[in-house]
Amino acid sequence: MWSGPRNISTALLRSFGSRTDTFVCDEPFYARYLQLTGLRHPGYEEILRAHATDFGEIVRWLTGPVPEGKAVFYQKHMAHHVLPGDDIAWIDGVRNCFLIRDPLEMITSYVKIVPDPRPEQLGLPQEVAMFERVRARTGRAPPVVDARDVLEDPRGVLAALCQRVGIPFDERMLRWEPGPRPTDGVWGPHWYGAVYKSKGFDPYKRKDEPLPPGLENTYEECQRLYRILHQHRITHAAEV
Repeated sequence: MWSGPRNISTALLRSFGSRTDTFVCDEPFYARYLQLTGLRHPGYEEILRAHATDFGEIVRWLTGPVPEGKAVFYQKHMAHHVLPGDDIAWIDGVRNCFLIRDPLEMITSYVKIVPDPRPEQLGLPQEVAMFERVRARTGRAPPVVDARDVLEDPRGVLAALCQRVGIPFDERMLRWEPGPRPTDGVWGPHWYGAVYKSKGFDPYKRKDEPLPPGLENTYEECQRLYRILHQHRITHAAEV
């Protein structure tokens, strides 16, 4: 599952982690991303100590046997962790899905962390590039889900997503116990406060924050890329 930042990606991690047939992993390229970019995110040193940074090692794990003998390996990926020059051929060996969010809502949330984000920091250029790669290889658009659709109809959208990737829907995906998980990255205490308190998907609430001045070009480009993906989104099982 490829996503941009400030999305519902961790809630989806909880959702799939509630399945008994699924092993989940949390942003396996994050430590490498911090190491190569030098970004001093909260917990920087602890993250580098606790998580792999070697690209080949990470890819071998992601494309190898599903851990713990599970049937499904759900991988939560941040698209902006894909850096220029990275060889993404490994994604041809997995089923790729794409999580998107209205760019205005994503930007107005992300600027509280990164005040002047570029489109590639929001992951949409990388998501579109991978989407087009998968479509060219398979002849079919891969699954796309919009965060708003998930929040407005969790059961319907998740059932559609499961149907599309060939696994049964599980009602346990709709509720989970609050608190951290052993499968969370060590950065969880810095970023997952709201998720730690959650027991399921919160209802969608529209944000009315205005676009900060100076980000018009970023918003316009993100909106263009978002539309490319949004037109392929799935909303309920009848559309699969």
